[in-house]
Amino acid sequence: MPSLAIRGPAPAAATDVPGGLDQPDHPLGLMTYNSTAGRKPVSIDQTRDRLAGVLTDALAAVGLDVEAIELTPAGRRRLLRVAVDKDGGVTLDDIADATKEVSRVLDSSDVMGEQAYTLEVTSPGTDRPLTLPRHWRRNHGRLVKVALTDGRAVTGRISSSDDSRAVVDVAGTAHEVAYDDVAKAKIQIEFNRKES
Repeated sequence: MPSLAIRGPAPAAATDVPGGLDQPDHPLGLMTYNSTAGRKPVSIDQTRDRLAGVLTDALAAVGLDVEAIELTPAGRRRLLRVAVDKDGGVTLDDIADATKEVSRVLDSSDVMGEQAYTLEVTSPGTDRPLTLPRHWRRNHGRLVKVALTDGRAVTGRISSSDDSRAVVDVAGTAHEVAYDDVAKAKIQIEFNRKES
């Protein structure tokens, strides 16, 4: 799972140190920020909702989808983890671009308030559940285990998908799976799969 984060103080302006990547006195690690926007404390859920509002369009403009935003307390700071993805998967360059864009957006807004935070931008990883049509599309050909709302389970390869359903090939037989009927779906890890 590609991930990039950098340690250092918040840049004075996003243009001074784009995304904090030019901080030679700090080793690779985690980037820390402290916004002094003067906002009253808000709940983590409210902040996460506001983050989704400001980051989704900004990252879409650079060709990335926001897959998850996690905001958790970490001592006297908060940990902000933003998972991004795109068709074909993300590279380390995509993660670096996303880190710069998230930094730029957060530097120009008061969404994080006054408390210091650590930013981590990452890919969603293989253990992410398939919850949106794009998740199914991005995993065509992969082995998936699907728990259906009626209690049945289907395990097979995703052969196709659209906005309302996926077709899962189970031992040569196609099974249509409507997303509304899915309780849980996860890609299965295959270490010795031979590509066909």
